[in-house]
Amino acid sequence: MTQVSTPAEAATRITGRAVAGQRRLSDAVTEVVLDSGDTVVVKRGHARGAAAAEAAGLRWLGASGAVRVPEIRGDDGDWLVTELVGGGRPTHHAADRLGRGLAALHASGAPAFGSPPPGGPAEAWIGLAPMDNATGKDWPRWYAEHRVLPYLRHAVDEGTLDGEEAAVIERACARLPDVAGPAESPARLHGDLWSGNVLWGAVDAWLIDPAAHGGHRETDLAMLQLFGCPLLDRVLAAYQEAAPLADGWTERIGVHQLFPLLVHTVLFGRSYAGQAVAAARAIG
Repeated sequence: MTQVSTPAEAATRITGRAVAGQRRLSDAVTEVVLDSGDTVVVKRGHARGAAAAEAAGLRWLGASGAVRVPEIRGDDGDWLVTELVGGGRPTHHAADRLGRGLAALHASGAPAFGSPPPGGPAEAWIGLAPMDNATGKDWPRWYAEHRVLPYLRHAVDEGTLDGEEAAVIERACARLPDVAGPAESPARLHGDLWSGNVLWGAVDAWLIDPAAHGGHRETDLAMLQLFGCPLLDRVLAAYQEAAPLADGWTERIGVHQLFPLLVHTVLFGRSYAGQAVAAARAIG
């Protein structure tokens, strides 16, 4: 495949339209105005296949009919082009719709814990970190083996966590079958649902940048709470009304936050290590 070196070239190659203007939003993301008058977002994948993986995740979420995701204008092995969304302010109406939408998204299900989106790779990413979409049937065992321990090992190998801290997290993993709550069927997860991946529009919230896979529905909700989300109480209340969570779910938030905290420890270092160890200690 011919390599595309700039966002403008990527936009033209993928959409077939000339570029009338562009505005760089980050190292990887550019807002591009096409000669048709449409404005699109052009994103460069950080690794080969990352753009295609993100596109597969967006399509899988969108196929549920439950949540709003940007329309995909095209992708190749290096670049993803989507419509421009967001630009509004959080409203009670949009927060309520997001809560109900997440409940419906999760209920649309997945073949197994860890299953990737149709057409998506097993070796995927969460942000800039690799994420293995190996599948399993037992959530506590799968979560420990494929979501917690790989990042723990990486953090220890890099010297970000020491042996004593690693032992705390390993003990928490051993406790997962006792603290995970009632068994649930695999849910269709966004997978990286922090507030920065929720863009508010006039009517709805839009979800971007998924690390979509089959998982436990409480994981998405725990990540929303980890880094804060506008009108989160409204989102959770609407979710609970549509699809009540099992008793004790608030006590399990730290269980589900352990995974993203370790991902952030791997990506950003010691600033998140303490939070990860504290979450593990709270598990027991």
